[in-house]
Amino acid sequence: MRSRSRTRTLTLIAAGVVAATFLGGAAAVAAPLIDNGWPYDHAVKADNAKTYTLAAVGDIACEPNDADNANNPAALKCGSPSLGGYDAEFATAKQALAMKPDAIALLGDEQYQVGKLSDFEASFEQAWGGLKFLARPAPGNHEYYSYTKKGDSETGQNGNGYFAYFNGHDQSGTPNATGQAGDDTADTQGWYSFDLGNWHIISLNAECNSAAFGNDCSTTGNGLLAQETRWLADDLENNHQQCTVAYWHQPAFSATTASTATVPASAPGAGGQEGGVTDAWWKLLYADRATLVLNGHEHAYARFQPMDPTGAVDTKKGIPEIIVGTGGEGLDSLAKNADGTFANPNVVTGYDQGYGVLKLTLTQHGYEFSYAPALKGAGQPASALDYTDSGSGDCRG
Repeated sequence: MRSRSRTRTLTLIAAGVVAATFLGGAAAVAAPLIDNGWPYDHAVKADNAKTYTLAAVGDIACEPNDADNANNPAALKCGSPSLGGYDAEFATAKQALAMKPDAIALLGDEQYQVGKLSDFEASFEQAWGGLKFLARPAPGNHEYYSYTKKGDSETGQNGNGYFAYFNGHDQSGTPNATGQAGDDTADTQGWYSFDLGNWHIISLNAECNSAAFGNDCSTTGNGLLAQETRWLADDLENNHQQCTVAYWHQPAFSATTASTATVPASAPGAGGQEGGVTDAWWKLLYADRATLVLNGHEHAYARFQPMDPTGAVDTKKGIPEIIVGTGGEGLDSLAKNADGTFANPNVVTGYDQGYGVLKLTLTQHGYEFSYAPALKGAGQPASALDYTDSGSGDCRG
């Protein structure tokens, strides 16, 4: 039996019992057995092996147009014609529900603009609240950082609203120290892992340029991000599952930015300093022969070739990256060359005309994936709903 310090394990049992154990913390909680396979019956392959469904998406909920946000620009709030708004987040929530997922990987920026608890309650909760018990979230920059763009000026929450929403809080709104989003302490900021069938699933926090991380984005030394990186190394060392998927918010490799001042989109770190620190994570995952990396942040869908830590295509040991930033808040444009090809040559396919959720079917030795839009973006033609992407991959662990 594996030993993982500060690691959260989740076991989903098809017979109708859900048991969640927080190591070093609260006792397990089990739902009562009922006869309809709660929450969902598992699909079974021809060889009688159970499969599990993991839904994945990030960048979801618009900022509510309420009294708490009365002084913020209308263009950044729910109801703005340039954003997906409530229509989009309700559409993606409905799509995720139809997948009957065993768990939902939320890829950060669940709530805009700064993820206040009141914003989560007035927006994300309205569309996605019914799926909250299945959510396995990772935070994004909008849950940690200040937002001072486009005429707005809001103070960063350093994860307070995020943890208060997903982990619960006391009567004063102070987040619980542990819960569904992982530990919220001086030593841990929400990274955790769990098992689902034959899969090991890892949620990481890349929001290092925040007070909670001491504004320290170094993966070595004594800072919190360095501690997280060592935790990841230990977690992978103690992982005995054949299949591993990891997710965090800012991607290591970009699909919507042709280049930065110093880093090409196909090189690690193109997503800024947070994408840069994930270079260390990619090296660890690559050495562990991880199966898949999921990210958000870029408001589009993009699937990449399997890559080594330098961004070179490696079909034998490389890890595919899939960006799913189409949860509903808004859309970005994929970076393309003059001839229409993707600026990042490692992008296999991409979509930036609508909102949707990725469905992953986790099998004993691999996975199947499918993506289709649930709602087209503002001003997009009806044909925007025709896009689909699907396929399969093998585990290499």
